[in-house]
Amino acid sequence: MKHVVLRNVSYILAASLMIGSLFIQCNSKSKEIKVIELKPIETKVTVPDGFSVEIVAKDLGGIRHLAVSKNGDIYANRKNLVDGKAIILLKDTNKDGQIDEKKFFADLPGTGILVDDNYLYASSNSAVFRYKLDSSGDVIDFDNPEKIVDGLIDMGRDNAKPFVIDSRSNIYVTIGSWNDACREEGSSKGIKPCTILDSAGGIWKFKADQLNQTLANGMRYATGVKNAVAIDWNFETKTLFAAVHGRGGFYQHYPQYYTAKQDAELPAEALYELREGDDVGWPYVYYDQFKKQKILAPEYGGDGEIMGGENAIDPVAAFPAHFAPNDMLFYTGDMFPERYKNGAFVAFHNQNRELKQGYLVAFVPFKKGKPSGDWEVFSDNYAGIDLANPEGPILHRPCGLAQGPNGELYVGEDLNGTIFRITYND
Repeated sequence: MKHVVLRNVSYILAASLMIGSLFIQCNSKSKEIKVIELKPIETKVTVPDGFSVEIVAKDLGGIRHLAVSKNGDIYANRKNLVDGKAIILLKDTNKDGQIDEKKFFADLPGTGILVDDNYLYASSNSAVFRYKLDSSGDVIDFDNPEKIVDGLIDMGRDNAKPFVIDSRSNIYVTIGSWNDACREEGSSKGIKPCTILDSAGGIWKFKADQLNQTLANGMRYATGVKNAVAIDWNFETKTLFAAVHGRGGFYQHYPQYYTAKQDAELPAEALYELREGDDVGWPYVYYDQFKKQKILAPEYGGDGEIMGGENAIDPVAAFPAHFAPNDMLFYTGDMFPERYKNGAFVAFHNQNRELKQGYLVAFVPFKKGKPSGDWEVFSDNYAGIDLANPEGPILHRPCGLAQGPNGELYVGEDLNGTIFRITYND
């Protein structure tokens, strides 16, 4: 795919506020709105011919997933509190393509965020909650969200709770495993059976319109899912898709079976189409993209060659190891060329050091609800450096995706808190 370095069409948020910033602070629950000046700069993020990219916001902190409402408002959830707040609302009040208002709210950091019908849904690392929207699509009460589900396990690692909602008001929530391969503490042996699967390492289904649920009210929809930060509901196939983080530690724990190079190349970060009761196979098996087979994990008697997982499903696509898929989105807009319609964009948060590639947004073409070709690089160079000969720090790590009301694609990154907007205007 041919990529281009874009001309000077980007915009950023100025680090300081304009003198005319507006503050409305009548009481502790009043809104604080900041008017922001935007200045043109250049970005080296690359996209295919005919596409353009601009920065619509920056320096927002560790933003994770994004949501865009029908009126064009942008919401970003953050992994850490900044000045005591987690979620950012960005508004373009005069519809000139530039952000002119910001608001910060919510006191629990997290990852997931979604606008669905008359609510804004968001997640912390242990709960999912929602805010009622008015007829204009604005949040009615920023200070008193309703709790949908609470008490989900949070052990500090791989604890994001991304979620999606289907057309029947079911909400699907990832509960990732904090134990990379379900090993016994201080050992290379696997826990037999892996009891973590009782409350993590899977995707649970709840009701999106029912308040005050706990894990006991939900149903384990799919198991053996180590950590799926990138999930989306496909309204064409009416099925759930998840791009799953793979495990590691092959060479560290089993040098008799794996070389350091194999450790860098395995296992695949795999994309699955999930239905109720499906088992992806973690921790007992992993997917080897070179052999195109499910391989028995060494913690459970494998040696890198023995196949396993007879009851586990196969992926529909496989990406390089350690790419860290952190969001995915089925494109349903009309702005992009027809080949992108109903295909999947995937945001990758890390790199594969053997391939010298990563920190990119990929595209998987779909036809009739199934991948119809190999994945391809759609938008690249978020790292801002040559990964083959790195000098200097990584600049951006793609983490969140959202589709705007006109079919534009938003990409958020959680290193410097930048939001990019990609449009097509050929």
